[in-house]
Amino acid sequence: MTYHVNGDLVPASEATVSVRDRGFMYGDGAFETLRVYGGTPFEWDAHRDRLRRTAETLGFGDAVPDDLRERVDETLAANDLADAYLKVSVTRGVQPGKLTPGPDVDPTVVVYVSPLGRGGVDGDPVWDGPATVQTVRTRRPPDESFPADAKTHNYLPGILARIELRRAATDEFAADEAVMRTTDGYLAEGATSNCFFVDEGVLKTPSADLPILPGVTRSVVMDLAESEGFSVRTSRYAVDDLRDADEAFLTNSTWEIRPIESVDGIDVGIGPMTKLLARLYDERVEREHYDENDERERPDAETVEREERDE
Repeated sequence: MTYHVNGDLVPASEATVSVRDRGFMYGDGAFETLRVYGGTPFEWDAHRDRLRRTAETLGFGDAVPDDLRERVDETLAANDLADAYLKVSVTRGVQPGKLTPGPDVDPTVVVYVSPLGRGGVDGDPVWDGPATVQTVRTRRPPDESFPADAKTHNYLPGILARIELRRAATDEFAADEAVMRTTDGYLAEGATSNCFFVDEGVLKTPSADLPILPGVTRSVVMDLAESEGFSVRTSRYAVDDLRDADEAFLTNSTWEIRPIESVDGIDVGIGPMTKLLARLYDERVEREHYDENDERERPDAETVEREERDE
């Protein structure tokens, strides 16, 4: 593989950063993870804008290069990839080893890619099956101490949550995703995902005024649901609301929409709204990235609601 490091394409074996880089030393960096379909990144503008907002939160907003998209395209071309996992990262760069950052920034900018399967209507999910979800003791920090909408290199809460899953795993059961709560007990998000659930035909997800990262895929799914006339509600929910849901799923850029099979050992249905939204998502990817038309038969919102009532 070939990666893009500080303006140059370099072989993977030479793609290194300094041990004094603040992204390594302190987590002082911003990143975005994206899917590439048919040679172009999905929702590039939304990811680029969030990368810049994170960098601004960290105090080096001008460090995100204007030619970042060109660097992405060069990296994909160098690796002959049309469908890929893509990660772009910008750190404050190398500075003396002290906590207070200096005013001058010489950023480290890295574009990393790896092969991933085709998406869209004719693609296959990257996950092996519906997710088994387990709540953990690790809580999402309050926004006042750890800005939730900043996607930084410091991913400690998610790491601790996943370590909890590993320690709790047995030969008979190992959860796929950890779900965290806020410090006051509200449902927040997965270690690397946003949570959705369906209750009596209403699509629900934790509100962005909670300490969650409002994912780009989360936003796309909400737009798709609203375009079909579904009721979408954001609020403060308890874990029991997720456990008792009619159906539920997780979202992130890599998984797209992944149904939830169970929460803390309690079965959750994989229902018609989840299936329809996954189909709509695939159709959007197909239409925007593979030049396919969108004239495929699919159930409408009224059919989905009727199926939910019958189940």
